[in-house]
Amino acid sequence: MTTDPTAGFATTGFHRTAVPLSADWLAAVRESVAAISAQRRPEVVYEEGTDVVRALHGCHRFDPNLARLVRLPELLGLATRLVGGDVYVYQFKVNLKRPRAGQAWPWHQDYAFWHHEDGMRRADAVNLAIFLDDVDDTNGPLTVLSGSHRLGLLDPAGRADDPAGHDWRRDVSAKLTYTVPEATVAELSRNHPPVRITGEAGTIVAFHPNIVHSSSDNLSTRGRAILLVTYNAVTNPATRPMRPEFLVSREAVPLAALTAAERVPL
Repeated sequence: MTTDPTAGFATTGFHRTAVPLSADWLAAVRESVAAISAQRRPEVVYEEGTDVVRALHGCHRFDPNLARLVRLPELLGLATRLVGGDVYVYQFKVNLKRPRAGQAWPWHQDYAFWHHEDGMRRADAVNLAIFLDDVDDTNGPLTVLSGSHRLGLLDPAGRADDPAGHDWRRDVSAKLTYTVPEATVAELSRNHPPVRITGEAGTIVAFHPNIVHSSSDNLSTRGRAILLVTYNAVTNPATRPMRPEFLVSREAVPLAALTAAERVPL
């Protein structure tokens, strides 16, 4: 009998795949990210008060290789298995932490934003993170509270009725609308130990929308880019999306995996 390699996901809320993204795809994605980062367009977000690129959003909507990436069988198959049915891309982003300039992401749950801001009814989604650079303890790794997703959606610090609550720019900055207070994190850590997720470029990690997570400043002389694809169940679309379409997809159409002929980058 074959053991499901994702079986631990239900307990911990995250899962690292055994096989990384292939070298040819990693090179193609890096090339696309570099080209988009040099453009001035709404999807490109900067660190506050600087010209340092913080993140790219919705790039799969216009970049041919990134459009193919989200349909790779190894990604789409994993997402379908973890969500339990057909999925579509709800959100796509690349978080860039430039050397000694990339700022932290405070403790939060992703589902808080999708539920309060977009009207997502259930946390029937999954994030797949692809490391575009080597990630270690010094360049701003993702840290999760293991198993905290089982607590469901916590009462966040911040509300949708806050005058700034619907300003999408706040949600892509270091000043997030919905955060988990440090005191709460300290309390949760007693039963949900923090785990730093590090690894080589190409590493693929799935994590649950309700897992409490953060990342620190990049204190190193090396960049730390992580591409994140949020796959959502087609039965669970945003019911009242107010943010731009490059942040929240309106098309809950099942994705089809690439054919064998399409599995190489353009």
